[in-house]
Amino acid sequence: MLGRRRVGFRSAGITSAGRRLRRRAVRGRGSAMDERPDWARRMVEERAARDWSQADAVRALMVRLPDDQVVSEQDLLRQWKRWEAGDAQPVKYRSAIAQTFGTTTGAFFPERSRRDGRAEILQVSGMDTVDIIARLRASDVDVATLDALRITADRLCCEYAYMPADQLLLEGKAWLARVVGLQHQRVSLAQHREIIALAGRLSLLVGCVEYDSGRPRDAEATRQAALMLGQESGELSVQGWAHEMRAWFSLTRGDYRGVIAAAEAGIAAAPNESVAAQLYAQKAKAWARLGDRSQTEVALDQGRQILERLPYPENIENHFVVDPGKYDFYRMDALRKSGENRLAEQLANEVIRAGTDFDGTERSPMRIAEARVTLGVVAAREGDLDTALAYGERALGGDRKSLPSLAMVASDLGQALQSHYSHVPEAQEFVVHLRELRGGQ
Repeated sequence: MLGRRRVGFRSAGITSAGRRLRRRAVRGRGSAMDERPDWARRMVEERAARDWSQADAVRALMVRLPDDQVVSEQDLLRQWKRWEAGDAQPVKYRSAIAQTFGTTTGAFFPERSRRDGRAEILQVSGMDTVDIIARLRASDVDVATLDALRITADRLCCEYAYMPADQLLLEGKAWLARVVGLQHQRVSLAQHREIIALAGRLSLLVGCVEYDSGRPRDAEATRQAALMLGQESGELSVQGWAHEMRAWFSLTRGDYRGVIAAAEAGIAAAPNESVAAQLYAQKAKAWARLGDRSQTEVALDQGRQILERLPYPENIENHFVVDPGKYDFYRMDALRKSGENRLAEQLANEVIRAGTDFDGTERSPMRIAEARVTLGVVAAREGDLDTALAYGERALGGDRKSLPSLAMVASDLGQALQSHYSHVPEAQEFVVHLRELRGGQ
């Protein structure tokens, strides 16, 4: 035990020295002079958010080292200083460092790769969209056509993060209809199973976009269809994601016990799929809103352990593949709900950094919007109204958003504004805007 400086989810109050260290870490991120790797800067920021000295961090790390990694505290402290300076890489300590800060190895030391789905379709099948549609009208379905359809579905799931909802919904429904139509052609048993599985994946996507767009009844019907398709095809991942959608719907409606029930059903259906990690994350969000911090920690750690066991995903941009870096996003939500301002703020900045390209393009606008709400909540709690409103307005102003999720998260900002600025007109105007957003879904 580190006295008042506690390891893990519950942090102590940050000292003035810790604040100065945290501010220097944040300034260093954007400085042209700072050429350290992102993971080195993050080690400083995570430590500062917990008000830990380097020796505190080393002691926390040593608790998590496997038995075969025997090292003295002084030797590890020397290495830690080199890691934070970016002078050496903590190759064999990566997993333990990530666990020390409550996240996944893939989030702390990401393997970045971008994929061009349209180019892959051409490379694998030699067909573009027009060719695929022409082949779909043929009496037989060949391997190349199914490969092209699978990659097309993958491309659409990757575009979920940023494509305008109305456009993605139109395209998703069109491809779903084409895939379903294949059942009337001559196909083998294996091809039939593949077609049903593809229809299930596309149904998941369509249902998510319907819910984002404020059409909950349509979304629920599509979700149920996806679950049945997953069961018919034997695709455990599709089944798990159908349950995850139910958990998500329940969460945004405030049915937290319903979230837990849906998550447990999904985990039972797909315990070894990456979706199980997201199901545990949804449980954590529900427990955080129910005020049970112990259960929140347990659920977060269970999800983290699943991601650590699985190989790094081949395509982290697919909405139905759990990116290890997304676990920072889950933890941010739980920490904000639990009032852990410093840790929530640090993770919000990390979510924004991870979701933004070097040229400023936002690859993950919906995650970034919720991160900005989190920064607004922290600012409001700390007495900085102008910053709180600026973050809130920017979060709500994005083109690509999930209205139910954003409204749910933004309600935390509304509560903070009501609590601290009930007599300030600018704050109350923003609260009214938030109520309109929540009532309009």
